[in-house]
Amino acid sequence: MVKLAASCLSVSLHYFSKFSTDMRIFKGIQQCPLRPSIFISQKRRICSVQFRSYSHLDSLVSALITAITSCSSVSCCRAIQARVIKSVNYKEGFIGDQLVSSYMKLGCEEDAEKLFDEVPDKDLVSWNSLISGFSRSGKLNKCLDAFSRMRFEMGMQPNDVTIISIISACTDTRALDGGKYIHGIVLKLGMLFEVKVANALINLYGKFGCLGPACRFFEAMPLQDLVSWNSIIVIHTQNGFAKEGMRLFNFMRIAEIKPDQATIVTVLQACQDLGVGKLAETIHGLIFKCGLSANVVIVTILLSVYAKLGRLFDSHKIFEEIINPDRVAWTAMLAGYAMHGRGREAIELFESMVKAGEVPDQVTFTNLLSACGHSGLVSEGKNYFNIMSEIYRLAPRLDHYSCMVDLLGRSGHLNDAYEMIKRMPMEPNSGVWGALLCACRVYGNTELGKEVAERLFDLEPLDSRNYIMLSNIYAAAGMWKEALKVRDLMKERNLIRTPGCSFIEHRNEIHGFVIRAAGFVPKTEYVLHDVDEGVKEDMINQQSEKLAIAFGLLVVTAGMPLIITKNLGICGDCHGMAKLVSLIEKRTIIIRDSKRFHHFAYGFCSCGDYW
Repeated sequence: MVKLAASCLSVSLHYFSKFSTDMRIFKGIQQCPLRPSIFISQKRRICSVQFRSYSHLDSLVSALITAITSCSSVSCCRAIQARVIKSVNYKEGFIGDQLVSSYMKLGCEEDAEKLFDEVPDKDLVSWNSLISGFSRSGKLNKCLDAFSRMRFEMGMQPNDVTIISIISACTDTRALDGGKYIHGIVLKLGMLFEVKVANALINLYGKFGCLGPACRFFEAMPLQDLVSWNSIIVIHTQNGFAKEGMRLFNFMRIAEIKPDQATIVTVLQACQDLGVGKLAETIHGLIFKCGLSANVVIVTILLSVYAKLGRLFDSHKIFEEIINPDRVAWTAMLAGYAMHGRGREAIELFESMVKAGEVPDQVTFTNLLSACGHSGLVSEGKNYFNIMSEIYRLAPRLDHYSCMVDLLGRSGHLNDAYEMIKRMPMEPNSGVWGALLCACRVYGNTELGKEVAERLFDLEPLDSRNYIMLSNIYAAAGMWKEALKVRDLMKERNLIRTPGCSFIEHRNEIHGFVIRAAGFVPKTEYVLHDVDEGVKEDMINQQSEKLAIAFGLLVVTAGMPLIITKNLGICGDCHGMAKLVSLIEKRTIIIRDSKRFHHFAYGFCSCGDYW
């Protein structure tokens, strides 16, 4: 019997030689990276068949296959291969093919290719093992090379496993031409109507935004399965056609295909994109009907959708119904509080999360710091920024520094924010500089604003928002010539300002409003143009959220909140107007701008005029 060596390789070889009952083997097993329980159970099985020599080979092959499946290191994989060379044939139980796959999963392509070349009488399963391994590794060229060798050197025709592996590689590596090449082969081989192949092609073309071919594949299928429906719905949603995605979802239900987690996740994303709260309520009811209400992934996304649609109360209610929320659920609820400017509630939730035994990650701290920033909780934000690295050993990333710069800038600590940027261990991005530029606009710091804006011009020369921000900083300071120069620079670079647009839901539809006049006594100091008062009043009256509020007062049932979404940041004039309307009309108005939610009620805003 082979003596036990100290290394994992010797242990593996020793185990597969005779499986001695010597106690030394158990010590060796504990050192091996494979799971001891597997070795022990397999040892007992093979020992029990030693007296029945006719089944010894089958038992050994079974033990080897189990070991290959559980292999977690290249050294053990090589040890198993050595035992295979010594006692069995590569073709027994497709051991050679499984070893090839194992090497590929462990990232050892060189060993996999060498072993593949050594396997005699390679069949389609052998080639599929190699091609699938290259596909999972994202090696499209090697995938296609092996595919070509299989077809032209060996004269083998692919099956659906081969085709799907290559299509997946084309999808993952963004190789549309390669996908079209495989599409042609599929047509030639008459495999187009095989469901799995068609699904893979639908996904391929959908990922590239080629919805026409994807839809034709879908419609030509004799029978669509759940994967087919999920694929066609998700590619429409991801390509900006959420309404069409929901229409297809309704057809799926008519076809009596029961949705699964993937379906619900996609349609919830469509609800968020469409901004229709009633639609989210309908999907919420369907979740209960399909028995998915206990699915933490689904309910977490649902509470996130409700929060983004301005319905924070519904988000909180769903969160409290989760029996054992995981870290993702806690973080999603925290994000909801952050976007609605509920800093104190966010801190309380974070502390509850820690007490519940959940360990926060970097995303958790991003949302917590954002919540502090939107609520002016400077000391609390600084404290949690330090806790993140000192207690949880999480190195701050760019988004954390961006939150801190925003927090300091909003509270008027512009110099501190600038110094933090200088001390950053990485290069600041546009998000970090943009946060400081916003603060310069709020507090009228033209000198620093100019310096920050110039850095942004270098980073993002085609982003019109930075030019407009600097122009507004100059205009607010009465520096009209400088403001005009920035506007002229925009014209030279053919940059166009994004027009303001506001949206409000009514009768399950979203109504959009753009620049038109609406009656309100304006605060003309918010018009940053060197023109007379009459022109300023005319310009200020053209802000879209005022029209949306007026429309909402006319059509939304009394007692229901007006939920409005705006594509740009809300200005001080509209902010004041919304407070006044909420007081006079005794209505709750919720406005989401490009940064956060504002809840107006009884003449006050949830932000405390801190935005």
